[in-house]
Amino acid sequence: MKQDTLEKTGMEYNQYTDQMKKLLTSCRLCSRNCGVNRLAGQKGYCGADAAVRIARAALHMWEEPCISGREGSGAVFFSGCSLGCRYCQNQKISAGENGREVSVERLAEIMLSLQEQKANNINLVTAGHFAPQTAAALSLAKKQGLVIPVLYNSSGYEKPETLKLLAGLVNVYLPDFKYITPELAKKYSYAGDYVETAKAALEEMVRQTGNPRFDSRGMITGGVIVRHLLLPGHVSEAKKVTEYLYRTYGDQIYISLMNQYTPMSAMREDPLLSRRVTRREYERLVDYAVSLGVSQGFIQEGETAKESFIPEFDGEGVETEEKKKQI
Repeated sequence: MKQDTLEKTGMEYNQYTDQMKKLLTSCRLCSRNCGVNRLAGQKGYCGADAAVRIARAALHMWEEPCISGREGSGAVFFSGCSLGCRYCQNQKISAGENGREVSVERLAEIMLSLQEQKANNINLVTAGHFAPQTAAALSLAKKQGLVIPVLYNSSGYEKPETLKLLAGLVNVYLPDFKYITPELAKKYSYAGDYVETAKAALEEMVRQTGNPRFDSRGMITGGVIVRHLLLPGHVSEAKKVTEYLYRTYGDQIYISLMNQYTPMSAMREDPLLSRRVTRREYERLVDYAVSLGVSQGFIQEGETAKESFIPEFDGEGVETEEKKKQI
């Protein structure tokens, strides 16, 4: 599938905003199915009402090479999360409390500003609970000149119906695939349905974008990269995840195996998650992936498990210069 044949929704900006209002009145965007009226200020599991909150929008250098490149990825970090893992690396914003409120129009401006800063792409980080607003902002931004690829960076805990709101607007999906064992998903992410949900979501992502595609510089322009974060003491689980991904999708996707798990304060009492992944654990996983035949993938090298790799969620790039002076 060529990039210029991505399926089109044919929807105009005002149609997206009408759809947004309908979906947020009784929100069931994710599998939590809270049913709250976010337009009336109610908050569901994700911690968000109808107002979009952004914690940071800036060039980001710590993604896979085909995403960050030399210029950086235009990462937009949304506040709140529908999954809520116990070991979350972005705890400062995942509860939905931090971040600055922006309108759909301002979100579109932020994307265009990142393009002006020479970002290789727009990288929407944990935007699922704001999918209707994000779709509206993307529609508006594209009308105003947004041409760089759009990446949707998520936990993988997504409904296919929600992902369809983004068809024709997102070029690259960058989901996690955290678990293959429901019991582990329930223990660490309070989501016993994670595995079946992530499988269905990934199928929809591949359906929308097709095989991975790259430009002349090696930057990804279309397709799916699936990430798996190796948890300490869980090499067997990681191997099973890798095998499922490769056996199911082969070269239709890239697989990114990550060793950057950083124990946060909430994990100090957990005998496994209170430590980092060992070099030997990660080597065992990488060796297994190679033995399966995985050739389209990414691995991490060096000291990645440091809190310094977690960006400052200080509102950078969210407010206009004029508003910054007023604060």
